Amino acid sequence: MRSLIDILDLSTEEIDELIDVADDIMAQPEKYQDACRHKILATLFFEPSTRTRLSFESAMLSLGGSVLGFSEAASSSASKGESVADTVSVVSGYVDVIAMRHPKEGAPLVASMHSLVPIINAGDGGHYHPTQTLTDLLTIRHEKGRFDGLTIGLCGDLKFGRTVHSLIEAMSRYPGVKFVLISPEELKLPSFVKKEFIKDKNIPYEQSTSLEAVIGKLDILYMTRVQKERFFNEEEYLRLKDSYILTKEKMKLAREDMIVMHPLPRVNEISTSLDDDPRACYFRQAHYGRYIRMALIMKLLNIRV
Repeated sequence: MRSLIDILDLSTEEIDELIDVADDIMAQPEKYQDACRHKILATLFFEPSTRTRLSFESAMLSLGGSVLGFSEAASSSASKGESVADTVSVVSGYVDVIAMRHPKEGAPLVASMHSLVPIINAGDGGHYHPTQTLTDLLTIRHEKGRFDGLTIGLCGDLKFGRTVHSLIEAMSRYPGVKFVLISPEELKLPSFVKKEFIKDKNIPYEQSTSLEAVIGKLDILYMTRVQKERFFNEEEYLRLKDSYILTKEKMKLAREDMIVMHPLPRVNEISTSLDDDPRACYFRQAHYGRYIRMALIMKLLNIRV
């Protein structure tokens, strides 16, 4: 039995295989409509989510399976003080696979040690979010046609953004990749992520506090929200927040073939006036998430069609 806690649990060959299956599902959805018939997915979301939870549910239902679960800790026995280990020990006896989101780093790993079925980490605190990364990788291969030789700009909250940490982790395995890290000083990429996945691998990178200064170099711009709640000082937040709003003016400085990604939800960091720009692929990215999660569920359940 296998779980997915961290994107590095999958080899690059397995990621290619998952993307190939996701492509086939998009091309021939009817071929997969009964692949998980009589299988049950539990969505244990101890933290609110819209896209991730609904895309897991949509994925399992599209495979002919069933779904049960909860969408916040308050509606589970966690509100009575039950441990993650106990919750999972019980729920894993009812279902075939579990997708779990938790505010504490490491909780899905603990869950996997007590589960009778595969656990999928659907986000643990500021740590990792491997199925968002699979969604990002499917998006990159669809939109850019390759993983190697890309210059990837990551902009906004690089300190707490688990989607950023997981994407750097995944992309650091491909040759010729460069990272451009765009953030305020207060929200710089954590040193442990930089050391392990950039410096120790001798991957070229640069850091900038200005989006305009570097946008012209990028093949991919991965936007994230600068989160007001992460600042101790509102004045500092107000000084910085508008630096990272992507507008039509800033997009004029970008390459014609650069793509803009965002894990969503968006607040105001990408102007809605860019939604019709062909380079804006964040809504397509969200839709890809359903198909890669379908492929992953089948893989963990050892189902081939």
